[in-house]
Amino acid sequence: MSWQSYVDTNLLGTGSIAEASIIGAQGGIWATSAGLQLSEEEQATLLQAHSQPGLIQASGLVIGGVKYFCLQANERSLYLKKGPDGAVVVKTTQAILCCIYKAPTLAGTATNIVEGLADYLISVGY
Repeated sequence: MSWQSYVDTNLLGTGSIAEASIIGAQGGIWATSAGLQLSEEEQATLLQAHSQPGLIQASGLVIGGVKYFCLQANERSLYLKKGPDGAVVVKTTQAILCCIYKAPTLAGTATNIVEGLADYLISVGY
């Protein structure tokens, strides 16, 4: 399966994820949805975010030009909100899944989808 297929089928195809991108842990976008544009600065911040969860909790995170505040951050997962919408950013062994959900999707629904794909990718070495 191609990386774009993971975005199109496993994330957007659920109907609960509005926009998504898979970024290589060493940099570079492996796959993305048409509506999500990540600047070079945003990509760099996403690559470092999991190693600095306290900073993300204090300052939030900009994804696709939208600033989200942080609900929870750790070395694997970042849970972010902006009004009724939000983002889930999960680090796997070799990639970072960056997913945005919009109301009426609930945070828990989006989190289960993204964390589930992350678990699968980790299980196959990614």
